[in-house]
Amino acid sequence: MTASSSLPDALQPLAELTTLKVGVADYVATVTLARPDKRNAFNDEVIEELNQAFTQLGSSEAVRVVVLAAEGKAFCAGADLNWMRAMADYSREENLADADKLAQMLKVIYSCPKPTIAAIQGDVYAGGVGLISACDIAIAVESANFCLSEVRLGLVPATISPYVIRAMGARAAHRYFLTAEVFDAVEAQRVGLIHESVANEELDEKVASVAKKLRNNSPNAVKECKQLVQYVAGETIDESLIAQTVEGIADIRASDEGKEGVQSFLQKRKPNWLS
Repeated sequence: MTASSSLPDALQPLAELTTLKVGVADYVATVTLARPDKRNAFNDEVIEELNQAFTQLGSSEAVRVVVLAAEGKAFCAGADLNWMRAMADYSREENLADADKLAQMLKVIYSCPKPTIAAIQGDVYAGGVGLISACDIAIAVESANFCLSEVRLGLVPATISPYVIRAMGARAAHRYFLTAEVFDAVEAQRVGLIHESVANEELDEKVASVAKKLRNNSPNAVKECKQLVQYVAGETIDESLIAQTVEGIADIRASDEGKEGVQSFLQKRKPNWLS
């Protein structure tokens, strides 16, 4: 998955990033982890640039979908070794500040107003599992392996846990958080960590197909649907939740895009966001 070099004027600062490649074509932005020699592992710079990229792309009218991809054999191997060496000498306060940067970056990806797709071309370890879990949709090649390896190092996957547990469920997390065993794409799909696995040569085509479907839907409705899923999934079904869902459908029906979508369907024409 290769990012286009073209960027709208408002997004030109993203062309200066050094650990990522960012491109936009036909409303689809591609953010590519570009440290293949380091297996696209995290460090302070990667975290800061991912935060910047998803913040800017999420607010751009030139973008309706964001694809997170990677170069090389690994999608993301977790923490960079040099970064880990530096952390070994951190005070508790420094560790808190450092962990907060990672946590905030994951939150930015998870709460990005645009739908996000993880295009997984290789192995995903530790913090990398948090990255793909923070995306709305995850598609991987059949040869990809996955591992939550933190306990091998005497650590825990605390910062990524809200996203990983939402993706794979608590039951699967009990096993894979505790054993740190490697599992394949078939198992990753079975437990819900990824949505689909495809042959290596089919990844780009599959991701492009899903991105096109997202791009062609009502941008506002997609944004509202994403927020709806994130909110409802963590709530008890009670009168308060029901009232909020009632308000949600009423508001979207009364919105400009809601009215246009229904009218275009009834009139058998394309909605104006496709014109």
